[in-house]
Formats: sequence, structure tokens, C-alpha cells
Amino acid sequence: MKKLLSSTQKRSRIRARKVPQWCAEYCLSIHYQHGGVICTQVHKQTVVQLALRVADEMDVNIGHEVGYVIPFENCCTSETILRYCTDDMLQREMMSNPFLGNYGVIILDDIHERSIATDVLLGLLKDVLLARPELKLIINSSPHLISKLNSYYGNVPLIEVKNKHPVEVVYLREAQKDSFESILRLIFEIHHSGEKGDIVVFLACEQDIEKVYEIVCEGSNVNPDLGELVVVPLYPKEKGTLFKPIDETEKRYQVYQRRVVLTTSSGESLIWSNSIKFVIDVGVERRKVYNPRIRANSLVMQPISQSQAEIRKQILGSSSSGKLFCLYTEEFASKDMMPLKPAEMQEANLTSMVLFMKRVDIAGLGHCDFMNRPAPESLMQALEDLDYLAALDNDGNLSEFGIIMSEFPLDPQLSKSILASCEFDCVDEVLTIAAMVTAPNCFSHVPHGAEESALTCWKSFLHPEGDHFTLINIYKAYQDTTLNSTSEYCVEKWCHDYFLNCSALRMADVIRAELLEIIKRIELPYAEPAFGSKENTINIKKALLSGYFMQIARDVDGSGNYLMLTHKQVAQLHPLSGYSITRKMPEWVLFHKFSISENNYIRITSEISPELFMQLVPQYYFSNLPPSESKDILQQVMDPLSPISTMNKEQKICETCPETAEQRCALQ
Repeated sequence: MKKLLSSTQKRSRIRARKVPQWCAEYCLSIHYQHGGVICTQVHKQTVVQLALRVADEMDVNIGHEVGYVIPFENCCTSETILRYCTDDMLQREMMSNPFLGNYGVIILDDIHERSIATDVLLGLLKDVLLARPELKLIINSSPHLISKLNSYYGNVPLIEVKNKHPVEVVYLREAQKDSFESILRLIFEIHHSGEKGDIVVFLACEQDIEKVYEIVCEGSNVNPDLGELVVVPLYPKEKGTLFKPIDETEKRYQVYQRRVVLTTSSGESLIWSNSIKFVIDVGVERRKVYNPRIRANSLVMQPISQSQAEIRKQILGSSSSGKLFCLYTEEFASKDMMPLKPAEMQEANLTSMVLFMKRVDIAGLGHCDFMNRPAPESLMQALEDLDYLAALDNDGNLSEFGIIMSEFPLDPQLSKSILASCEFDCVDEVLTIAAMVTAPNCFSHVPHGAEESALTCWKSFLHPEGDHFTLINIYKAYQDTTLNSTSEYCVEKWCHDYFLNCSALRMADVIRAELLEIIKRIELPYAEPAFGSKENTINIKKALLSGYFMQIARDVDGSGNYLMLTHKQVAQLHPLSGYSITRKMPEWVLFHKFSISENNYIRITSEISPELFMQLVPQYYFSNLPPSESKDILQQVMDPLSPISTMNKEQKICETCPETAEQRCALQ
């Protein structure tokens, strides 16, 4: 038996704890002749907590027999026989170990979340199973995906685990405009009913979590005889603790607490408590949908899928009196909800995925049969971007430069900037920028009424050259505080006083150390830091432009309306940008992120000059830009810089560079 599908309607984490332990016992019984066990999860919080729990149950030390691997943190040794990891970390391991020879059993958990890394693993493991008949693959999924998986992998054994108890589902009779009012009314009605049990509320987005959190906290001063109402925001994308049962020893020494968990889509797998008796579901979510034509994410409000609705119901499967309150009608559930959650591969930027596929193609694993084919337009955009970044050779395969770029667990544009920093003698500074933009937002959520104090604190870090340089200032201040503090409490207090996110800065420190280790391992040049000098400032901008020349915008009217160079989208600077705070708007900026929503903001921006841009931009990229006033300005800048005419230059470009990415590149 090589493949096993596991369908579960029970939302406890038993399958992710016990099944890997049983598999480890199996590997022990055959003396690990085919390797150990690895179990993937989508969320890094789940990885860490599962590994800790299983190590405790097996009575072993974490990091020895049982360990975990998440981005920028490896808690394993050569002795580890049971590993938990995020799906993207197992994917990266295939770059150096394509047939995963260290493992005899691979367990893919929660694949119904359909992350890009999960879908890539599902496709590549089909080839690995053919090459390694002894390998066992176990796939855990929700029931809705089982038929699709069966046709994808062939008819394989299926184990189904059902709920212990039925769940009462309550729908709205008719649609309501204001779901917030219904949520708040339900929370307080449940609490005043006196019926014991925690509440989980599934909201559309993180902004809704913050809004409901503030309102419930303001109104949580209820009758003390009913117990305390504790509001717990749970963000799936942040590294934090999971929602678990209150420890028995804690229960003895405190009054009754009813916890209200506020989360969003994909928060289901972060909830591990049998104390949940009530679930409130708004039935919609805000999804990121990537538009390859403008190279930007759009935030779109969409109904959740029927499979997601079922999973939220399953959270109550271990409760004998669970109730699910659906803030939508039965007609909405049957007509507006799609059966399955869309695969991320069909809605996301695929540039990193294509770079990875080109890398594993070197090892003979590039022919990947995806369960859902990627969007062709997104594939072409990804290939075109890698071509612009010099990651591909004339045959569409990875260049030597592209191979080095793939070593970094970063967006390819950021990897390119790091490699360019080696040429421009500013590696130290660009590594800091890379770490800060990869880590969570370093600015804390500001309590109501403290906005002015926070801005005053943040102004002390502002750098006149832009937000990338401000991030360096913040990181250096954090480092200095860490070195000069006598305890971790002092560092946390400093962060609190300056309205900075201490855990995000810690993560940036870890990421930077990992990136520096990669630089040393592949023996790239590393210059001494020179932050503050004029030459260093220009060099940092050159390095950033080398990776982000596709993300340039110009203030077209002098009032902060920035037009993208690659398309006609207009955006404003984010309110936390140093330029927004000082109200000094540069004409040309390089930006790190842009997403289309109610407010079209470009985030993390730094001023650049058109002259510097024209020195570094690939000319075949510039020649393909759509006609615009900005392009005309750049053309005027370029003419004096070049001794040959524009026509001759374009002729030369055509001779040395392929006409289109489509002619050069092919994803197998």
C-alpha cells in the first residue's frame, strides 16, 4: 500500500498526532531502512504546537526524536525520526533531496486548504512514488475533496472518521445587510443564556476581527455571575499560540471564563479545543486574487465554499450540544457557494513557484501533473518576470544566476536585490531590508486615542531617503536595545514604548541570520556595513532597483497620486509611509507592495531618480513598457546617457535579447 486517503469529519487534532506516531512505530519495526516520517501542515503555528505535543506524548525531547521545521527555524537533528514541517519547507527540501530519500512515510495534512506548496507536493510526489515503490504516502483531507483525489491518484484505500455527535445548524430566514449587529447580538445572547461553552466567530478579514474585538471588549462588562467574557483574536498568518483548552490547573483558581475566538478563513486548523459549543459563521471571506496583467493583488469579497462551511461545522463534532449559527440563508449556501475552495495556484502570483519548478527540473522532477492547472496568463507573467530578472537562459532553463536566486527562501525579486547588493557593496544593509519586509509588520496595532503618541515615536526612526532606510533604522535601534538591555523584559518594554511589534522584530533577526548563513554557504562577497554614507545610500537603491524595477510609480500631479509605470493604475502612499507622515511626496518611487482594495496603497516606498532607473533597467523590459508620459520622460533621460540613437539601441537589444518570454521559456 503506497497511498492512503484519510477523510475526516472530526476536527480534533488526533489524526495529526496519533497517525504520525503510528507511522513512526512502523518505521521502527523495519529499522528505518527506508527513512523516518514527515508530516506537513499549512500553518507554522500548527507545526510547532503539534511537534511539542507529540514529543510530550512520546516522552522524548523536542529537537531529538521528534522535531519541526518552519521557515527560518529548524528544530531537528540527524537523529530526528518524526518531523513536522510546513508544506513549503518540504517543497524546498526537494531542491537538494528531490526523491526525499530520508523518509519512509510522508503525511500531507489539511490539503483541502489548497496552498500552492501543497498542490506542488501532490504533483511531484506522484513521480517520487513511481521512483520509490517502498515509500508510503498518507493524505488527510476533508470529505469534499476525496473524489477528486481518488481520480487524481487512482483508486486508493480510504479511511473515514465521522463525527461523534450531530450538530444543530441555524440559518437566517432572509439576508441581512449588517452582519456585525447579528454577531454581537448572538455573542451576548449566548453569554446571557448561561449555557457553558466557548464561541468561535468566522469573519471575512482581519480588519473585521479588529472591529468586532473592540466592540465586544467595550461591551464585555456583563453580569459577573455569568462569568468573564474573554475575547481572543486569532490571526492565521501570524506566528502565535493556537486556541487550545484551558489547562485543568488553571480552571481551579479562576472564575468561569467564556472565550470568544475571532478568526478568518483558514483559521479552522488553528482551533484545538473541545470546549467550543458555538460557531458563528458570516459565510464570506476576503480573498487575494492576483491579476497578472497589472502584477497586483486585488482584495475580493467572495462567498466561502461549501467544503469550508462543512469544516466549520466539524469544529463542533466532539460536542454533544454544539450549535452552528450561519449568518446567511440556506439558498445562499446551495446557490452562491462553490463546492470546493479555489486552489491558490489559480489565484496567486506564480513567480516563486515557477522558479522552484525550474530548479527541480534539473533533478528530473519538472514534469508536474497538477491537480488544478495554473492559470496560463499567470504562468506567462511569471516566466516573463524571471526572464527580466536574468534567472533564465536563452533556452528558458535556469541560468547560473537563477540557480543562486533559488537558494534564498524569498520572493525572486528580493533574491535578485540581495545578489545585486553583492555587486554594489551593500549586502549588510540589503539583508536587513530583506529580513524586515519578510517578517510581519514591525509596527504595532495602535490603541484608540494613542495615534499621536505612536506617530511621534515612529518619527524618530524616519529616514529622508525612504521607508526601506527607515526599516534599517528600526532594526538597528532594536539591535542596540537588545545588546544594551539586561533582560528580555527591557527589550519588550522598549518595543511597547515605541509602538513596535517585538515578536516581528525577533523574527526579522532570525530571518536575517538565516539569509547571512546562505550568503556565507554559497560564498558570496560580503562588504563591511557603511550605512549612512552617500555612496552607500545610492548603492542600496541600485540593489533594490535591480530586483524591483517593475515596481516604479510617478506622482503625476504633485498631490500624491502615483501612477504605476507598467499600467494605468493610480495609488496613494500608505499612511504609515515616512513620506505620508512628513507630507513630502517624491516624484518617483520604488515600492515593495501594491494591492487593489477600498484604498489603493503602495507600501514601503523609497525615492529613486529616473537617471538611476535608466542605468539599471533591462532595456528589453523598458522597450516593452506601454506608451505613457512617464515613459516619454524616461526616454528623454536615456537619450543623453547613450552615445547611440534609440533606434540603434533597440536594434542591438533585439539582436542580443529574445523578443518575448513565450519564445524563450517553457514550463514543463
